[in-house]
Amino acid sequence: MKKISKKELSQITKMIEKEFPEDPALQQVHIARQIIRREVELNKMDFGDYVRLVSTSTKEKTKTKSVHQ
Repeated sequence: MKKISKKELSQITKMIEKEFPEDPALQQVHIARQIIRREVELNKMDFGDYVRLVSTSTKEKTKTKSVHQ
């Protein structure tokens, strides 16, 4: 799965910080939304498929950790 570059992340962060200068919590929400939007675009997926893929991946990692403990 393709991820966004550090350069893109920096650009997104600067743009959102300008848009919401006084609200760090709102900045974080919008940064996360922009990252997801861009990764969906890079991977040529629709949003629902992306969420299912990430959700499945997270569940598998959690299972592996609990087995090894």
